[in-house]
Order: sequence, then C-alpha cells, then structure tokens
Amino acid sequence: MAENFDLLGDPIPENWGKRGRPQHIATQKNRSKVMMLLAMGWSVERIAQALGITAPTLRKNYFRELKVREDARARLDGALADRLWTKAMGGSVAALKEFRKLMERNDLMLGQHQFYHPQPEQKKKDPKLGKKEQAALDAETAGQDTGWGDDLRLN
Repeated sequence: MAENFDLLGDPIPENWGKRGRPQHIATQKNRSKVMMLLAMGWSVERIAQALGITAPTLRKNYFRELKVREDARARLDGALADRLWTKAMGGSVAALKEFRKLMERNDLMLGQHQFYHPQPEQKKKDPKLGKKEQAALDAETAGQDTGWGDDLRLN
C-alpha cells in the first residue's frame, strides 16, 4: 500500500479532508523527537505543541517514551557518546576532540556528584544481645548521660 506524505514528511491519515479530526500517526521520527525533547526537559504540553497535537494525543501515542522520562537524558547522552566514539575510531579528529570534551564534562560531573553527595560511612552493627545481656549493659550505663552521674552506681 502506497502512503502519501505531507510537506513535512509525515504520513497523511486515511480520513484526511473528511469529517472530524484526522488520526495522528506516530512515526519513528516523531518518537525520536519526543525522546530528544524529553531529554532537554520540555514539558508534555510544550512537546505536544512542537508536534502540532494535543497533550492527550501525545500521551496516547507516545506513552512508552513518556514512561521513561527520567532515563531520556541518560539515553541521549549515551547515544551521543556512542556516535562520537564511532566517528573518532573512524579517524575523525573533530569527533575525537568532541569526545574528549564529553569525557571531561563527565568527569567533572562525577566529581561534583561525589563532592555534594558523599557516600555515608558503613557503621559496624553492634552484635545482637539477648535479654539478659542487654539488661546487664543497661544497668552498667544507667545515668551516664544524666545529671545523676555516679550516684546510681553501687560502688
């Protein structure tokens, strides 16, 4: 079946020009565009405006892309790094320079993340005590952090 395309390269729906609003057809090009715009932090309403559809239509036709909104930036950065690496290994000096810049930004980002979000030190867990051992320990340390001091000791 031969499909007709409009001036922007999108397929023309079957009911085009007939009564009612034509059905939106989700193309791979639009899916990629939605993922790119999600990675850039655009809202659903703004993405819908860019595609020329309503927000409910966007949610209906691109729900898989919207579901992985949090991963969109990482996926876009990964695709960019992969493309640059492929070009750099092919001999492109410009791609090699851009890949180096990407690596420096990545190292800077990792350093900032480690500086602002240090890993908490792992505390050793105290051994689990039985009832009698815990009672004896509580009796020895009774009143230590209070004003009573050594007044509660039997010595």
